[in-house]
Amino acid sequence: MDPLQIIAIIIALIIILVLLALSIKIVNQWERVVLLYLGRYVGIRGPGLIIIIPFLNTIPYIIDTRVITTSFNAEQTLTKDTVPVDVDAVLFWQVFDVQKAALEVQNYKDSVLLAAQTALRDVIGKTMLADMLAGREMIDAELQKTIQRRIDGWGINVLSVEIRDVEIPVNLQNAMSMQAQAERERQARVILGDSERQIAKSFEDASKTYAGNPTALHLRGMNMLYEGLKTNNSVLILVPSSVLNTMGLGDTTGVIALAQNMKKAQEESKIDPAE
Repeated sequence: MDPLQIIAIIIALIIILVLLALSIKIVNQWERVVLLYLGRYVGIRGPGLIIIIPFLNTIPYIIDTRVITTSFNAEQTLTKDTVPVDVDAVLFWQVFDVQKAALEVQNYKDSVLLAAQTALRDVIGKTMLADMLAGREMIDAELQKTIQRRIDGWGINVLSVEIRDVEIPVNLQNAMSMQAQAERERQARVILGDSERQIAKSFEDASKTYAGNPTALHLRGMNMLYEGLKTNNSVLILVPSSVLNTMGLGDTTGVIALAQNMKKAQEESKIDPAE
């Protein structure tokens, strides 16, 4: 066989092998490929093994059909009450229509990110700072609706949006902390005043009961004396004279005190000054 023929056969085999390598494509389970024929859309292929015509068929996009997580933020954005905040959020989305995602938008991933950022700024501008800090679930739902409305027709479904962090200026944080502390002190004073009112009301009810029941007042006075004298410590007991009179101890106490003073004076007079 002529050497030139051998070289031609070898070249032909190499070309065939290259064409076969270019014709065979393997698509992963979670991927779909957009197939074009001479620049025209002919369909979606995958997953698995697919055969294309080299140089005639092209694959411009490989679409991931799994749930995609995208982080986005808005820096120095003014809320409805003109407070600058930095907000970090995360977006969970998924392509459900590969054809629309490939043909209706140039770069669907970047477009989704930009749509989410602009929607976040719009929602922040319509929300009060207090509502943003206290009602994140409501903000998440509103943000999800806004983003979905902006990407309708792209074959993409927004699954959920979650705000991860809201940062406010340090000066405002200090002011809010002082406000919260003042509010707690106010509540504590209100609770203390209400307790004192309830105690005063209880004393008033007790006084009415004792006024109509001398026996109860007598028993209460006996209990007070008992509680004060049952310990070994020196205790000063202030008891109203009316209570002692009710108990029959008013005169007795005065007599005992006078006797003790006289006894003390006699003992002091017996002491010899020369000694």
